[in-house]
Amino acid sequence: MASGNISTLANDAHPLVLAFVYMGTGVLVGSYFSQCLWILTGEYQVRRIRNLYVHSILRQEMGWFDKAEEGSLTTRLVTDTQLIQDGISEKLGNFVLCVGQFVAGVVIAFATGWRLAVVMLAAMPVLGAASVAMGHFITKYTLKAQNSYADAGSVAEQVFSGIRTVYSFSLQNRFAILYETQLIKAMHTGVKKGLVTGLCFGVFMFTLLSTYGLSFWYGAKLTRDKSMAGQDVVVAFFSMIMGAMAFLELPHNLAAVSAACGAVFKIYAVIDRVPTIDVDRKDGLMSDKILGEIEFKDVKFNYPTRPDITILKNLNLKIKPGMTIAFVGPSGSGKSTSVQLLQRFYDPLEGSILLDGKDLKEYNVAWLRSKIGVVSQEPVLFNMTIKQNLLMGVTEQVSNEDIVAACKKANCHSFISQLPNGYESLNPTILLLDEATSALDTQSERLVQAALDAAAADRTTIVIAHRLSTIRNADLIAVMQAGDLVEQ
Repeated sequence: MASGNISTLANDAHPLVLAFVYMGTGVLVGSYFSQCLWILTGEYQVRRIRNLYVHSILRQEMGWFDKAEEGSLTTRLVTDTQLIQDGISEKLGNFVLCVGQFVAGVVIAFATGWRLAVVMLAAMPVLGAASVAMGHFITKYTLKAQNSYADAGSVAEQVFSGIRTVYSFSLQNRFAILYETQLIKAMHTGVKKGLVTGLCFGVFMFTLLSTYGLSFWYGAKLTRDKSMAGQDVVVAFFSMIMGAMAFLELPHNLAAVSAACGAVFKIYAVIDRVPTIDVDRKDGLMSDKILGEIEFKDVKFNYPTRPDITILKNLNLKIKPGMTIAFVGPSGSGKSTSVQLLQRFYDPLEGSILLDGKDLKEYNVAWLRSKIGVVSQEPVLFNMTIKQNLLMGVTEQVSNEDIVAACKKANCHSFISQLPNGYESLNPTILLLDEATSALDTQSERLVQAALDAAAADRTTIVIAHRLSTIRNADLIAVMQAGDLVEQ
């Protein structure tokens, strides 16, 4: 008899075993594709966000960079995008899964034993309130911590970029203390985040385990009173348990999603910003040929970071095509500022700058800058080949012959020819020379100055200089002082 019952039980259990095997196989395949797709989605979205973020930074006007901190920009590019990737990949997938599992557990529990389900569900508002509070505080303190780390990154960026100055004045300890101060702010924020999160999680777990105890007691009472069958109590209880387990996972996943939301808010504040001088705009004048006539008319300007200091008061100056003009005057008189306005790094607060009789604002910004050649006091070489550096800013095709001719003109062909790999160059209509030879010795200055004089031929050229040797060939000398043109 007992043997027959065992055989019958085995036969009855066989379909259930197969059903669980099939179900497990389905879950295996489904989980694999689900995780893969979520992770791939996160990778794709973060790549897109990083591209948008960098592109948006590169299209901002110079005044925005004056106010922004370089360290914060790079920190957000690395740290915040990683938070976004964590939040929108498997963590978001797990969050959706947990929500679905919770809903399914509650529905099954109500279908099999609504009395017990109601008692267990009564505790859910408390659990939900604890989860929402946890998500709120995590987002709040994560934003504060990110700002503190961004400030710390900005300090480090300044130190590394000016490491020679830091060493020269023995400022290592001072900047180390400043960096540590920012880290301490982030640490205090993290401690507050941990205390509040721990409290919310403790309330969550206390409520959950108390609900388990109450459910055991009430389920036994319903079975004793024959209000529910024993198997229905078990199904309803474990269905709610499965739902509660999913609910228990929600705060962990919600924390990652909340941190990602905080990071997205900061990054999209940059992405959505429309610059006042937009280099990406396709409209604007793009003449086939410009003569190079420049006129400053009643130009007034101050930098966005120093609104109370007027740099240019009432600048009026006309430069004829092909003329070489030298801006001279003490530091801070507005010489370099005038050149930056001509490149449309900034726009005048009052007045206008005309190119060939038309306001600079009417021209396409990218086109305008492509027609201007700049030689600054501290030239920058990018981590590229010589050819790529020479071609930086050149939009049209340039032949090797033109490249060699340009380098010979600049007295650098023989030097480049001795290097292992190649090179190339640009033919601007307007040439801006901002203290181009100030960092050179006398012999090097003569060679470079000869090259610059040759390059300035047949071009409208503006020279900013303190040395008489660099302006002796100028057609016009404009003396500036305190933001105004005092003599020419």
